[in-house]
Amino acid sequence: MSQKTISIIGCGWLGMPLAVQLLKIGYAVKGSTTSVEKLATLRQKGIDAYQLALTPEPVGDLTALLNADTALIDIPPKAGKLGDDFHPSQIDHLLEALRKSSVEHIIYVSSTSVYPELSRVVVEEDVTRLDESAAPGLVQAEQLTQQFAPDRSVTILRCGGLMGYDRIPGKYVAGRTVDSGAVPVNYLHQDDAVGILTTIISQQLTGTYNAVAPAHPTREAIYRKSCADFGYQLPTFIIPEKPVPYKSISVEKLVRASGYEFKYPDPLHFLYRL
Repeated sequence: MSQKTISIIGCGWLGMPLAVQLLKIGYAVKGSTTSVEKLATLRQKGIDAYQLALTPEPVGDLTALLNADTALIDIPPKAGKLGDDFHPSQIDHLLEALRKSSVEHIIYVSSTSVYPELSRVVVEEDVTRLDESAAPGLVQAEQLTQQFAPDRSVTILRCGGLMGYDRIPGKYVAGRTVDSGAVPVNYLHQDDAVGILTTIISQQLTGTYNAVAPAHPTREAIYRKSCADFGYQLPTFIIPEKPVPYKSISVEKLVRASGYEFKYPDPLHFLYRL
């Protein structure tokens, strides 16, 4: 069997370790970065690196980058000043290039921020339309990607809050006031994000899936442990006048479809490093 090539569009905090893992298990990996300085780092790791910016139009050699079997799109949706239409426009331009490519499997890394706070367990079917979503720009990008099915394989992975290693929860709340301590977290360790994406690629799994750790401890439990472990100032927890709405993301569909076993199933026991 000839060596499969994966193109990772966005070799950042998640894309870089994923590329390294795929190289280890025998894939050829292409990767993009917006930074010219980072090209050398990627190449030192064995990644065939390209500089690419999506402004939202692509600036860079997309033809060479997309000469691959699988394309994984992992670019942060920069809304804010750029507006809600910017990210879907980035994806639209990218998909235009993908139409002309040899790519057979397209994976779009989305986010569980698509779900509104429904104060219950939420599943993939809870958001299928723009008007159901708390992040319609992301859903629009998902829908643009899904237009490639069934002619090509398409996977949408809605990742929870990515944590682990240098992303330490206590760091972000040290000394602050928190009124949402009773809310459950929907975290995903970097190692499991890499493991899940590797599984999706190797199994050629298609469809829309949530990716979060199966356990959902409260924010207060997470912040107390994180601050104690790393010496951050504990936030002040206050009880709000009204219950804070929440969502608890189900990962059952992904586990059932893939058989994936989590390395870090409980966010209270994630591996971190200063």
